[in-house]
Amino acid sequence: MADRVKFIAGNWKMFKDIEGAKEFADAFLKLNRPAGIKVAVCAPFLQLTTLVDAFAGTGIGVGAQNVHFEDSGAFTGEIAVPMLKEVGVDYCIIGHSERREYFGETDETVNKKLKKLFNTSDIIPILCVGEKLDEREAGVQQDIVSAQLEKDLAGLDADTVKELVIAYEPIWAIGTGKTATPDQAQEMCAFIRGKLASMYDQATADAVIIQYGGSVKPGNAKDIIGKPDIDGALVGGASLDPEGFTSLIAAAAE
Repeated sequence: MADRVKFIAGNWKMFKDIEGAKEFADAFLKLNRPAGIKVAVCAPFLQLTTLVDAFAGTGIGVGAQNVHFEDSGAFTGEIAVPMLKEVGVDYCIIGHSERREYFGETDETVNKKLKKLFNTSDIIPILCVGEKLDEREAGVQQDIVSAQLEKDLAGLDADTVKELVIAYEPIWAIGTGKTATPDQAQEMCAFIRGKLASMYDQATADAVIIQYGGSVKPGNAKDIIGKPDIDGALVGGASLDPEGFTSLIAAAAE
C-alpha cells in the first residue's frame, strides 16, 4: 500500500444545523478513536467554522462539500476558494454524484475546480467518480470512470495529482442502502490506480489515496477497507452519529 494512510471522511450532505454540529463535535471528541487513521468531516458551509474551531489541534480535518472555480464574481449562492481558506478548511469534495446529477456539475467544471484548489490553496480535493446502475449493468463502468478521470485531471501534473484524494462512489450505491461487494469495490479502485499509472506513473498511482463511498456502515467497513487498493471511505449517513462514525473508524483500523 506504499505509505498511504487510511482516510475516513464523513459527508454530512444537507444535514445538521450549527447547534447540531457543536453537539456532534463535543460527543465525537469524547470518544476513543484508533490512532493512525486520518479523519475528516465535510459539512454544509454554515457549519464549517464551528467544526474548525472545535477540532483545532485534534488532528481531525474539516472539509467543504463544494466550491466555485472563480475567486469572486456575480455567482449568486456560490462559495469561493479564498472564502474556504479564510475559514481554515482542510478538504473539499469535488464532483460528488449529487452535484453532477442535481446541479449540473460537469467534468469540465470539476477540472476547473481542481485546478483552482491546487493552484491557489492548500485545501486537498476529494474527487468523486463513479458509474450509474445502467452503466454497470451494461458492463461499461470502467469506460465511464476512465473518461471521468481523463477529463477531470486534464492539465494536472503528476506531483499535483499525488496530493489528490479520489473517492470511488458507484452512484447506484449512494443513499440506496445498496453497497458494492468488497470485490467489486476493490476491482474498480484497482482499475483507478492502474489508470493513474497509465496517465502518469506508478509512483503517482501508489501515492494517491483512493476511498470507497456508497452506503458504508460499521458492519461492512472492515471488509471493504481491508482490500489492498481501498484506502478508506467517504461516508454519508453513517457519519452523522458520533458513535456510529467512531465505530466505522475503528472497523477501518482493524
